[in-house]
Amino acid sequence: MIAIRKAVESDVHAIYELRKNAIIEKCSDFYTAEQLDLWTHGGISTALIKDIVDTFYVSEINGKVVGSGKLNTQNGMIDAIFVDPAYFGKGAAKSMLSFLETLAAENALTSLQLESTLNAAPFYRSCGFVGDIVATYRTPRGVCLDCIPMKKVIA
Repeated sequence: MIAIRKAVESDVHAIYELRKNAIIEKCSDFYTAEQLDLWTHGGISTALIKDIVDTFYVSEINGKVVGSGKLNTQNGMIDAIFVDPAYFGKGAAKSMLSFLETLAAENALTSLQLESTLNAAPFYRSCGFVGDIVATYRTPRGVCLDCIPMKKVIA
């Protein structure tokens, strides 16, 4: 059973590690080794800790953090959906998206948006997001990556 809860400071390391592992595991066929290295290295900054505590949610299976995600309730932007590679295919990402969609509706949002990695776009399409045009995403560390901006209208 997947449970979703608000992230707390003690989740920071788990989120950071599962993010790094998910990027390396799933994105290596779509981005260069140099991009992956720049994207996944660096420390856990004070700003990242604050962002996680303020805005992230985690997916748990049997009390273990296996995924993350966040929603900007002002503009409907979804970000940071990552799943520990050991839990790929077990519903953590789909559960997180459903949770964030409910949270968006509770905040009177009528649409969601995200910037998908190239490898994740088919997953997001299967969840009702639309978008095909490749654009450039600049990570908080300044790494430029191809992405696909996507949107979903919600009731």
